[in-house]
Amino acid sequence: MENLDYVALWEQYGPSVLGFGMRVLGALVVVIIGLRVASILGRIVRNIANEREDIDDTVGNFFGSMVRWAIMAAVFIAALQVFGVQATSFVAVLGALTLAIGLSLQGALGNIASGVMIMIFRPYKLEDYVEVAGVAGTVKDINLFQTVLATVDNVQIMIPNSQSIDGVIKNYSGYSTRRVDLTFGIDYDDDINKAIGIIQSIVNADKRPLRDPEPFVRVVTLNDSSVDIQSRTWVKAGDYWEFRFDLLQAVKEAFDQQGVTIPYPHQVEIVKQAS
Repeated sequence: MENLDYVALWEQYGPSVLGFGMRVLGALVVVIIGLRVASILGRIVRNIANEREDIDDTVGNFFGSMVRWAIMAAVFIAALQVFGVQATSFVAVLGALTLAIGLSLQGALGNIASGVMIMIFRPYKLEDYVEVAGVAGTVKDINLFQTVLATVDNVQIMIPNSQSIDGVIKNYSGYSTRRVDLTFGIDYDDDINKAIGIIQSIVNADKRPLRDPEPFVRVVTLNDSSVDIQSRTWVKAGDYWEFRFDLLQAVKEAFDQQGVTIPYPHQVEIVKQAS
């Protein structure tokens, strides 16, 4: 086996290998620094927007996300230029592959378009409690691609924006007030007016219910085993759950103290004697 002439090999291939290695190193430096800058600038834009009282936090987060992704795209193009791919050539190639890219990324592009729609029509914003795509939770983030929810047990749910905007959206924080509807069943032998008076007195003694509209307490259904009395009370949205829980407990305790029965489901058997 003949001895290799390393000097000749280096003279022939060394500059090319060294040049390629320097381009790889340069591209890595551009990507690492660029991604870091993208993250920092995105965060700065978000913080500046969130500090302004005339700009909603939802909009600030969304534009922060847009800035971050735009800089990342620029970093990608800059890294290609380090390898010797000119921006004009890249744009030409990108234009030729637009159809293929559009088909392969139609889901991502749809999410971006849906994110813009969310920003325009504002069906929900940060910290709203909503139900979208069949999932309920508090909105924690809205970015270019997805809406992030936190469920009541603090599970992170990430929903693509296209699914968020296309389906039915329930925004429980959309209005400043909500109506608490509760139904209480009493026995047929109990005094209906007494039961209604108990519920009304509990509602009137609480400071949270609104007086306009006036609280409603009426018999709504004659069920198989009970007479159903419904309470409809308007409260501030933030008081909804606490008032609901408190009213349920207070009515049950008052019924027990004053001898009003909440019946179990039962059937009455009637035996007819043959004449």
